[in-house]
Parts: sequence; C-alpha cells; structure tokens
Amino acid sequence: MKKPAFLTKTNKIHFVGIKGVGMTSLACCCQDLDIQVTGSDVKEVFVTDKILKKRNIRWKVGFAEKNLKTKPDLLITTGAHGGLNNVEVLEALKLKIPVLTHAQALGKIMEGKDGVSVCGVGGKTTTSSIVATVLEKAGRRPSYAVGAAQINPIGVAGKYNSGREFVAEADEYANSPGTDNRPRFCFQRPKVIVVTNIEYDHPDIYQNIEQTKSTFRKFFEALPGDGLLVACVDNVHIRETIKDLPVNIQTYGFSLKADWRIEKTYFGSGQTIFSLSYRGLLIEDIKIMVPGRFNVLNATAAFASATFLGLDARTIKRGLENFGGVKRRFEYIGSVRKIRLYDDYAHHPNEIKEILLAAKKWFPHNRLLVVFQPHTYSRTKALLPEFGKSFSQADKVIITDIYSSARETGDLGVSGKLLAFEVKKNYPSVVFLPGEGDVADFLGKEAKAGDIIITMGAGSIFQWHKTILKSLRT
Repeated sequence: MKKPAFLTKTNKIHFVGIKGVGMTSLACCCQDLDIQVTGSDVKEVFVTDKILKKRNIRWKVGFAEKNLKTKPDLLITTGAHGGLNNVEVLEALKLKIPVLTHAQALGKIMEGKDGVSVCGVGGKTTTSSIVATVLEKAGRRPSYAVGAAQINPIGVAGKYNSGREFVAEADEYANSPGTDNRPRFCFQRPKVIVVTNIEYDHPDIYQNIEQTKSTFRKFFEALPGDGLLVACVDNVHIRETIKDLPVNIQTYGFSLKADWRIEKTYFGSGQTIFSLSYRGLLIEDIKIMVPGRFNVLNATAAFASATFLGLDARTIKRGLENFGGVKRRFEYIGSVRKIRLYDDYAHHPNEIKEILLAAKKWFPHNRLLVVFQPHTYSRTKALLPEFGKSFSQADKVIITDIYSSARETGDLGVSGKLLAFEVKKNYPSVVFLPGEGDVADFLGKEAKAGDIIITMGAGSIFQWHKTILKSLRT
C-alpha cells in the first residue's frame, strides 16, 4: 500500500503516550503501512493495552532519553505527559529526529484522501465510528482513526486502507497544552465536516463559549468549495456559529428547520427505529442497535455524510443496522444476580443527561444506579452548577473523587465531595464515596435484582468493573 507523502522514507516511529486511544488508533494506521511502531507510556492500565499487545506493539513504562536508544525515523507525541516538553521529545530534538504531535500527524496521514472529520463536544467517537462502519460495510475500504479502543463490528478503531475516505475525530482541544494552544482539528483539511454540538468545555484553554464558537467557525471556514458541513441544527450554539457561513451546509436534527429531519423514533427491545425526511423524501424503518436520542442524531449525521459520499439509502441503512457500538460508550460489561452493569465515557453535563435519558428509555421499569467519577478539577469547577442538574433520571447517584489530569497542578478548590453536595441540591438520593473499594462495597449492599448500574467518567473508572462485579456476587 502506498504511504502518505510524509511517511515515504519512514520505517520506524516512536509514540510518546502510545496508550491514549487516539495515539493507539494512529499507531495501528502506521503499522498497517508496514512501519515499525514502538512507544512509551505510564504504568497505569488503559483500555488500549490489550490491542497493543495483540498487535505486538511494545512500549516502555515511563519516559526517558534511553527509550530513543534505537533511533526512530519519526517521533509522535501526545498532548499529555508534558506534550512538546516531554523528556523524550526534547531528546529527539537534540538527536535531530523529526517530531510531530498526534494532531499534526493525524492531519498529515489524512492528506490525499477525502477526509471526514467529526467534531463537537460529545458524539465525536460514536458518530465517526458509525460513518466508518457504514463505509466499511459498503465495501469502500475506508481508513479511520477514532478515539476508542474497539468499534463493533469492524474491530480496532485505527486502520489505514486503500479506499478514498479517511474518517477521523476532530478535537477542539489544544495541540500541546501550554506550549501550543492551537486547536487540534486545525491540522485537518477534510472534505466533510460533521459537527454534533458546540458547548463550553476545556476551561483551561477557552475563556468562554464565544471563544469556543469562534474556534469552530474558523475550522468550518476552511472547507473546500466542493465540501460539506453536516451540522446539528438542534444545538443553539451551532445555529449561531454557522449563521451566514459561506460554505455548503446540510443541517440535521429533530427541528422542523432541519434538512435531514428526524420524523419519529421508537426505543425498545434492544433496538432503536426512526425515520428521516430529506427534501420531500421519507426514509422509513432505519434501525440502529444502540440506545438514545443522541444516537439517532449521530446516525442521522452519518446518513447525511454517507449520502454526500455517494452511497444509496439501502446501503446506508444496512451499514447502520450493523453498527454495534463503541467501547466505553454505553458498553454492556456484565450481569450478576440479574443486576446489569454498563459503562460510559460521559464526562460533560450534557453527555450525562443524554446517557441517562437513553438508559431510562431502554429500561423504563428498572432502577438506575449511577457512579460518576468527575474528570479534571478545571472542568468540574467551571461546570459545577451544570453537573449538579445532570442526574435527574437516576434513582441513586454515587459521586467519587475527581480524576485529575496530568496537566493539572492543583485542585482549584473543588472536590468530589463538593460536587456531591451540589448534586444533592437537586436530587436527594446522592452519596459521596471516594474510591473503588468504597463504591464496590456500597453497590454490593445496595443493588438488587433488576437494577441497572452505569459507571461514568473519562478517568480510571473503567478499571473498577471486576471489583464491582465481585462485590455484587457476594
């Protein structure tokens, strides 16, 4: 397979922070191009560990100059663990080894293909996974780099293939926080952009929602004349951002003003069924095997994108029906004594609301127990009132200690206990339990047959499932 231009003379790449979901996906793409891949990362267990081992991609524990002893042709670094100031990056520069950030490398590997970039505060991973699945099942042999470990049913979330399309998440976060605060998606030059929503997030980078909207608009303005922006018109910030935007736009949503309008939905029996109206044409009985109003929106964005890329409605419907979800997105973990455990990456107030609404739609007669591990002090502080109002669908809420990012140096005066107090202002059935053992013990005593437990957060909570299931058995 022909390599992208920037990799023509590259035989070995070292990934700093290789276990991040985006980095692992990109590493798998490079391995598909017959490039030797090595890496380094922290000791902590990641959802990607199994994938890297299965692909025989080895990594060093910890970051050190000696990890570059066998000199690579290129070093790609994550934005975490110091980003461009990581000790291995600095050593690479001394050794005259070319250095790219993950965002820069992803943008370059997409060059020469028709890029489909999915952006938004929530929904990026699932929507890009759905688009990749639809294209794969249509025989288009797409490339993709998605921020998840696995996509069901197409497998590892990173692949470089011979087809025209390259599907990728497009993140508004900083390229290398504190060193290069340019948005990560500015390095992508796609033919199609999907924007799922725009909300205020990443308070360590953006001062307010207006600055966030301005950043997204600049990304949209770079679309080529033959490109397409697929935008969710239900979101007020998107409506404001795309006003008078001089690019080709198709909107989607439940709104009567949407070009791709969702007419009706049905949730139940392990599937979601809906219909779409587009320019007078009604497309009925579209099925997806994942729950939630938000997934109907995600599937609609995929439908619009795939239509623009030349697929017919029957082929798209077949691809949607094949999509079985993404790891850490309303993922079924296991069942003990008729108590079912699910897991989700939700870490923003709006994501929490949508996941819990979806759970109630699929399990209307079951008690819903939610365990939320807040992610980063900065986000928790900036969105504290919004978090406090996010759990209305839960019957019992457990708040844990905050999972701090490696880029944070202080707690900013917030804590999991403070968040639990804030939530309790709106919902009385809230308890603060700091860690894994406390949560497992509580659930072992509290949960009963028929209950649905959902763990949520972007930190380490996915590692707690074995302990929770063990506690439920005793």
